[in-house]
This record gives sequence, structure tokens and C-alpha cells, in this order.
Amino acid sequence: MSEPARVTPHPIPVLRVSGSVHDVGGAIGEACADVIRRAVAFDDEIPPGRTRQEQLALADRYRALTAEAMPWATAEVDAAAEAADVDPLALFACHVEEIWYEPRGSGGPAIEGRCSDLVATAPATADGHTWVAHNNDMHAAYGEDLIAIERRVEDDPAVLTIGNGIWISVGWNDAGLSLTGNELSPNDERVGVPRELQVRAMLRDRSLDAMVGTALRHDRASSYNNVLAAADGRVVNVEGSATAAELTEPDDGGRLVHTNHYVCDSMLGYEGDPAYAERSAIRYRRAWELLSAAAPGSVDAPMLRTILSDHEHAPDSICRHAHEARTSVTCFWCIADVTEGRVLFGRGNPCDSIEQEFAFEGYAAG
Repeated sequence: MSEPARVTPHPIPVLRVSGSVHDVGGAIGEACADVIRRAVAFDDEIPPGRTRQEQLALADRYRALTAEAMPWATAEVDAAAEAADVDPLALFACHVEEIWYEPRGSGGPAIEGRCSDLVATAPATADGHTWVAHNNDMHAAYGEDLIAIERRVEDDPAVLTIGNGIWISVGWNDAGLSLTGNELSPNDERVGVPRELQVRAMLRDRSLDAMVGTALRHDRASSYNNVLAAADGRVVNVEGSATAAELTEPDDGGRLVHTNHYVCDSMLGYEGDPAYAERSAIRYRRAWELLSAAAPGSVDAPMLRTILSDHEHAPDSICRHAHEARTSVTCFWCIADVTEGRVLFGRGNPCDSIEQEFAFEGYAAG
């Protein structure tokens, strides 16, 4: 099979912001104003049969619950909206992924290759550290708007996120915590705290137990599959829906893999897109094959990047390139040494990307 054409993309910009929640939200809104303004011009994206006014009214139901449960989150969104000179409710609506596809009916949203996650910890790793690797697959336009943001908000841990200034795809904090994961299609979604803002909340936590608790909060609207890791070597995978979840850990060999479908027996009944689950399973099986083939004590960052760069089974490969049969491509990748608080990342495909590095100062020791 021929290799895909490669065009090395430019680096992801890094924005550093600090101060109060309002200060940080405003700084992000100013820096990402163009992205925000384009995002709130969403009339063509509204599901059929719903007007803009109805879409905003629906978003307001999620906002009311979020404002009560996490007032700091709505304050940050409002400050970004003010700085970008857009309607705060419209920007909040952009954070509510749950309202941007057609009503559930018999199934969940049709997603295409949203993410692949691999975790390796002792005894799998060469240095005994905990390593997390992630490919983020979205529409190519998402890749053009990427920004890495270092937030320092008052008494919160320092946080690094990668996303587009509205959505957070992955993140880490200097309390020694890592959050990656992948989108699922739960069939039990409800009005509640949007899963995107749950991610922001988890990155404020200072312990893995607290992070898991935030992922399982009772008022969640839905859930991603959250891959959570700590500098002390603990790893918990939260495979969740709106009303249920199962927690798993790396196998005895120190390995964990997840893609975009439910794999735990207790969660199979929450799968809202069985047809897509079959395509996601192609990446899942291939990632397990490659990670399991590594000798004990051999996994390191170069090996993880090689796995992230794998093109077997294209167009449903781990490293996803443009293809007429798919709308998603790998927009960015990252590999984090959670033990040391060091993140390697790059825009575009890991097979051809400028490697960037971020390291926390004063990171929690593993």
C-alpha cells in the first residue's frame, strides 16, 4: 500500500494567560476572536426542524444547570464572548456538543474517527514512566484553528490544553494529572452539564480521585470516554454515558487502548452508533496489536509516535489522512510523559509533523 502524500504543517501557537477567571476568559476571547465569531454564525449547522431561537433556548437549559453547578465555567465563557463581541448564549451553545446533531431517536450522532488513545506504564515502559499518546481526528478545518493554551487561574493548578479556543480536546495540569480521551455516541443523553465543560472542570482537580469524581458527576449531560492518568502511575479509563459508566485500568502488562466505541460489557447497551462502532473497532484492534507486540520494558516516546503514525487499514487507520470516503483527518497528536509533566505534540499527522514540547514548572513529582 502506498504511503499518503505528506505536507509538514506549521507549529501550533502557544498562548499563556493568567489572572482571574474573567481575565483568562477575556484573554482567550481576544486571542481567538476570529474562531469564536465564525463559530457563533452557526445557522447552517443547526439540526433540521429547529430555528436559531429554538437552538439558543435549548442551550439556555444547559446553561442554567451549568451556571448553578459551575458558575466559574459560565463566567469564563461569558468573558470570552465579551472580548470577542458576540452573544454569550450563542458562544455557550457552541460548548454544548449534545445539541448539534439530530435528535437521538434510535441512535447517536454519526462521528468519524474522533480519537485514538494509548497508555503505557510500568512494566511496559522503558523508563518506568507513565506515557499517554493521542491522535485527535476531526474535520480538517479544526486543525487550522488549533491553539495550545497555558492557563494560570488564581488558586487553580496551572493547565495546558490543546483545542481551538472554544473546545478543549486534551489537557494536563501541574498537579500531575493528564486528560485525553475519545468521543462516544451514548444513547441516553439529557440536559445537564455539557461534556466539554466537564473536561475543563476535570483539569481544575488536584487528584486522580477527584478527577474521576468530576467525570462521574450526577448532573452530566453525557460523557466522553475519559482517559485519566496521574504522575504517581495510576491510570483510570472512564467509559461513560449520561447515566452509567465503567472504570477500567491498564492490563497486567501496563497497557490500555481506547477509540470511539463502547468496549466494556456493561456499557454496550449505550452504544448509539453501532455502524460507526465497527469502523472504530478497526483502529482499536490495530492499536492493541501494535502495543501488545512491544517487548516488556521497551515502550518509549518514539515507539508511541510510530504507533500513532500507523497507516494500516486506511482510511480507518490510526493515522488518518484525507480520503474521499471520510470527512475526518488527524488534526493533531500528542505524547505526554505524565510522570515528568512533559508533553510532545504537533499539528497534523504524526507521520509528518513538527514536534513541539511543553514542560510544566514546579510539576508534581510522580
